[in-house]
Amino acid sequence: MTSDACLPALEVLYEHAGCGLLVTDAKGLILRVNATLCRWLGFEAHELVNQVRIHDRLPVGARLFHQTHCEPILQMQGSVAELQVELFDRERQRVPMLANIARRRHGDQVFDEWALFVARDRRSYERELLAARKGAEQALAAQLEAEQQLRGLNEALSNADRRKDEFLATLSHELRNPLAPMRSAIEVLKLGRADGPPPARLLAVFDRQLHHLTHLVDDLMDISRITQNRMELRRSPIGLAAILQSAAHDAASQMTAAGHTLSITLPTPDVTVDADVTRMTQVVVNLLTNAAKYTPDGGMITLRCWHEDGQALIEVRDNGIGIPAHALDSVFGMFSQLKPALDRSMGGLGIGLALVRGILALHDGSISAASAGEGHGSTFTVRLPLALAPARALATASPAAAVQPRRILIVDDNEDAAETLVMFMELYGCSARAVHSAAAALDALPGFAPEVALFDIGLPDMNGYELARRVRLLPGGAGLLLVAATGWGQESDKQLAFAAGFDHHLTKPIDFDKLRALLAAPRT
Repeated sequence: MTSDACLPALEVLYEHAGCGLLVTDAKGLILRVNATLCRWLGFEAHELVNQVRIHDRLPVGARLFHQTHCEPILQMQGSVAELQVELFDRERQRVPMLANIARRRHGDQVFDEWALFVARDRRSYERELLAARKGAEQALAAQLEAEQQLRGLNEALSNADRRKDEFLATLSHELRNPLAPMRSAIEVLKLGRADGPPPARLLAVFDRQLHHLTHLVDDLMDISRITQNRMELRRSPIGLAAILQSAAHDAASQMTAAGHTLSITLPTPDVTVDADVTRMTQVVVNLLTNAAKYTPDGGMITLRCWHEDGQALIEVRDNGIGIPAHALDSVFGMFSQLKPALDRSMGGLGIGLALVRGILALHDGSISAASAGEGHGSTFTVRLPLALAPARALATASPAAAVQPRRILIVDDNEDAAETLVMFMELYGCSARAVHSAAAALDALPGFAPEVALFDIGLPDMNGYELARRVRLLPGGAGLLLVAATGWGQESDKQLAFAAGFDHHLTKPIDFDKLRALLAAPRT
C-alpha cells in the first residue's frame, strides 16, 4: 500500500497537472493559473494572475461565442464540457484548446474553474465548433417549438374547460326546462278545480316533456357510445327515400311549431346505401331539427337526395342565421353551439352535429357544412358510399293488436315506477302486482303465479340478472315471460340480459308501444 507521504504534494499536482488549470472571478479576471498552462502560453504566473482577464486571451469569435452560448449555459447548468476555444499565447499565436468549465460559489463570490487541453487537430476543432454551434441552435429551436406547442396545448385545454363549463350549464338548463311544466301540471292536478284545464291537456304536457327528456338522455348516451367506440350498427342495404320521409315525419311537429316550410326532393330512382336504418334516420332528423333551430320562424328548409361518382348525397339547406366563416370547422365539435341559439327556447346540448358526424364515420361517410356567412343560411351535405346490393323494404307499422289479459309481476325498487306500471297494466285488464326487492319477488311467485314478469336490474338485495337465473330454475319458471326493464341500454347490457334468461329487454323510460306489443303477443 502506498503511503500518503510518498505522494507528490497537492500543490505540485496542481502546478504540473496534465492539463492547464485556471480560476477566474465572475468578471473573468484570472485569479490562479498552473504552470502547465503558463508553459503552453509562454507566460509566467505573475504576468497573468490579477493582471489579465481570460476574455482578453480569446479571439473575437471565441469571445462572442463565450458570451452568447457559454455564459448562459453556465448560469443555467453550472458547467460546460468539451468546449473548443482558442487562446492567444505571448506571441499572439492561436493555441487551439478543449475546455471544461465549472462555475462554483464560495460564500458570496462566484468563481469559474477552467481545465484546458491542447487540441492539435485544427480541422477537427473547427468541425466540432460548428457542430456545437449547430447543436446549440437546434436546441434553441427545439425549445422555442416546445414552448409554442405548450402554449397551444394550454389554450386548447382552456377552451375545452370553458366548453365543459358551458355544456354543464346548458345541460342543467335543458333538463330543468321540461321539468318546470311537468311540475306546474302536477300542481294544477292537485288543485282539481272543476273550471281548470281538462286532464287530457295536462297529460299532453307530460307526454311532450317526457319525450324531450328522453331525447336528451338518448343523445348523451349515443355520444358516449361513439366516443368510447361502443356503438354497434345493424347495417343492411336500404333506400334513402324512405329514410328521408321518416325523418321528415319525425321533425314535422318542430317545423310546424316554427312555421317553417319543408320541401323534400326524393331520389328517382331510389338511392341505396349499406346503413343502420335507425341511425341513418337519426342523422337526417338531427340535421332537420338543427336547421329548424337556427332558422327564424317562417323559414324555408329543403331536404334532397341524389347520387354521383359512386356516392349517395343528402343535403339539408336552410335560409337561417348562417354560419360565420371561422365557425365552419368547429360546428361539428362536441358541445358546439352558435350563440344566437341561446336566445331561442330550444337551445339544445350542442352535441347533435357531433353525433351526426360520429354516426356517419361509423358508416364510412362524412359531412360538411357551407355558408355564405351570417344571415345567409347554411347547407349541410352528407356523403355515403353506395351499396352494391339492392335495398330491402322497410317494415311498415301494423295495426296494434289487443293486449292479452295476463298476471304480471313487476319488480322495481322505485315504488313510483312500479305502481304506475301496475296502473298501466290494470287499464288493459291485466292482474298486476308490484314488489320492491328480489326477496319479495321470490316470495310472491308461488302464490301469484305470474305469466309475465318485469324485473329492474339494479335491485337492492340482488341484481336482476341473478334473480332471472333463479326464477328460471323454479317450477314453472321456464315458461315465464321475463322482461328486463332497466336504465342500462347499451348492446352489452342487452346481451347480459339475454344470457341471464330474459326474453326481452326494455330501456327506461319504457316505450309503451313496445310493451303493449309484448303483452299483445299470443301466449305460447
